[in-house]
Amino acid sequence: MLSQTVEYALRAATYLATNPEQSRTVEQIAAATHVPVAYLSKVLQQLAREEIVMSRRGTGGGFLLARSPEKLRILQIVQAVDPIQRITTCPLGLAAHGKRLCPLHKRLDNALAEMQRAFAASTLAEVLAEPTKSIPLCDFPSHAGCAAK
Repeated sequence: MLSQTVEYALRAATYLATNPEQSRTVEQIAAATHVPVAYLSKVLQQLAREEIVMSRRGTGGGFLLARSPEKLRILQIVQAVDPIQRITTCPLGLAAHGKRLCPLHKRLDNALAEMQRAFAASTLAEVLAEPTKSIPLCDFPSHAGCAAK
């Protein structure tokens, strides 16, 4: 249900959140998150336009989060690059449905609404702090015991 662009944006934000004060180059982020550099560059530009990340030029430059991981909601990242499209009218264009959704599209819209609520309720810091043996991407920061890719 989520686009590859959203996946890449979440990977980049998660990586930057592991050390929020340190700026990182597009190449460093791409290598750690397994995202193509050219694609990631466009994603980071979108995130910068929405003030999720900021860029610094020059020596020691690169990208870093514009907000603390404790204040950055997963929904903000998603909406910055590929907003969740709620269903407000019949996707089939059936005049008989008008603005009323049929039972199928009503259920689909309810699922989208639940996804929005879940993402709005979760910060990047909460995701990173959740106890788990599954470390996001394993490359950052170095974790002993991560399985080889």
